[in-house]
Amino acid sequence: MQNATATWCLHFESCILNYRLFRLWGPVAVYMAAIFYLSSLHQAPLPPGVSDKPAHAFGYMGFGFVIARALAGGLPPRITLRQALIGLALASFYGVTDEFHQRFVPGRSADVADWYSDTVGSAISLFACWAWDIISRRSRQ
Repeated sequence: MQNATATWCLHFESCILNYRLFRLWGPVAVYMAAIFYLSSLHQAPLPPGVSDKPAHAFGYMGFGFVIARALAGGLPPRITLRQALIGLALASFYGVTDEFHQRFVPGRSADVADWYSDTVGSAISLFACWAWDIISRRSRQ
């Protein structure tokens, strides 16, 4: 009987862990899917007068934020410098794959400047979350 209880306990802990991973990284996956969808359109749906470089930066700011949230284990997204760098590497790499994907979409092209805007946008939000962690720790002391 004890063996069955131990098995149920491990299964329960596994379910909790899976739920936590889904809750933290699910929004990151949804954001990635949204970026992929928008990259699949032959023309980006931008408001009149808005260049695609600021749009890339603002879009990836949100992406950086959901990555920071996942790395922090929830809200508020207070992260360490190491976590910010890991998040930046993830976002920047996804920006590279996004630009590669656009090479195969009619009417779109891969642009290094777009990738740069992606990286800068995600860096702004990730390093803002890191700074928030530093400021909040100092204010608690």
